[in-house]
Amino acid sequence: MKLSGNTILITGATSGIGLEMARRFHALDNQIIAIGRNEEKLMAMEGEMEALTGIACDLSNPHAVAQLAATVAAQFPATNVLINNAGVQVNYSVLSAAQPHALDAEIDVNLRAVVQLTHALLPQLMAQPKAAIVNISSGLAFAPKKSAPVYSATKAGVHAFTQGLRYQLEGTEVAVFEVIPPLVDTPMTAGRNAEKLSVQEMVSEFTYAFRKNHFEVNIGKVKILRALMRLWPARAYAILKNA
Repeated sequence: MKLSGNTILITGATSGIGLEMARRFHALDNQIIAIGRNEEKLMAMEGEMEALTGIACDLSNPHAVAQLAATVAAQFPATNVLINNAGVQVNYSVLSAAQPHALDAEIDVNLRAVVQLTHALLPQLMAQPKAAIVNISSGLAFAPKKSAPVYSATKAGVHAFTQGLRYQLEGTEVAVFEVIPPLVDTPMTAGRNAEKLSVQEMVSEFTYAFRKNHFEVNIGKVKILRALMRLWPARAYAILKNA
């Protein structure tokens, strides 16, 4: 895929990985459609980046996602890259009285919105000369973490959905990428003492793979995890269990 001249929609664009992707691709001469819940942050991004339009959307709401897709189709018909980046992680034990709305938000934002938005925008993407869908999963899709069972499950779902989607789109001009990061230094991981990859390093690895059409992008230590899963899976599970 080319790194410039695209119209790119990025969910979860107001912080962390999404914000760095917006800045990086904007600097590479792309039109950015930034999706987030915080209108104030979106306005600040519009002030920072000329070729960026912010759209507020609560991805946990299916009706809002449907409206978002309709808005994008009407106002940005040249959209040719969809980056499903938004994610929510809540750490808890299912043995306790977990808050149902927290469970719903993880499933809705991390998985349902990815499937719904992809399905809604696919006709538009297929109408472009070259297009791409980029789904952000996680190393936890392969070896779950004890304190985040639902998050791990949703990322496993994203991994499976991405693979299946890639099979279905073989022979079309829509490339399907999966980005599989390790622990990245973002607001979602604040307070964790483990070694983290910077968002700049993570996005640099992704943009290189994007340009080279490497469709399954293992980032940083995930390369080691994937190798360990093949050679010594019990050890991989043990390492991630209490990560």
